[in-house]
Amino acid sequence: MNDSKSALKLHRCCFTGHRPEKLGVSETRAKVLLKSAIQQAISDGYVTFISGMARGIDLWAAEIVIEEREKNDNIHLVCASPFNGFENRWSEHEQALYRSIIEQADFVKFVSQHYYRACFQVRNEWMVDRVSRVIAAYNGTKGGTKNTIEYANRKEIFVENILD
Repeated sequence: MNDSKSALKLHRCCFTGHRPEKLGVSETRAKVLLKSAIQQAISDGYVTFISGMARGIDLWAAEIVIEEREKNDNIHLVCASPFNGFENRWSEHEQALYRSIIEQADFVKFVSQHYYRACFQVRNEWMVDRVSRVIAAYNGTKGGTKNTIEYANRKEIFVENILD
């Protein structure tokens, strides 16, 4: 990796976490923990945050980044959606939130133009490959969050689990 990409990575952070029904903590508690972790990351010099745009942690984190950006215009939000139309089967409320966040993002990346079996893991690796910190909400169960953390560990990317 060239020096300019390495330097950019130092100031980028992404999120991973379980869906609300699997999380094991309330939305209110998760948002408090996320806000604290995001504010700490900003204090540590992070300015670009990448959300995978899934229900729960990803969307909540994106909302908090947008709030923080209102106080600091050096903050940027990148939305990394696994595929175009990812949100189409969600509730109306969640679809509206997803679309509102996409509209407010500084950059939107559709990792794939359509669904295929590995598209979520490809999106997760795309995010991790571009950051030096991962903020996770991981409760120890199998799934995409565990896979993302394991991938980050193999890449020697710092992972902060807000549920620890």
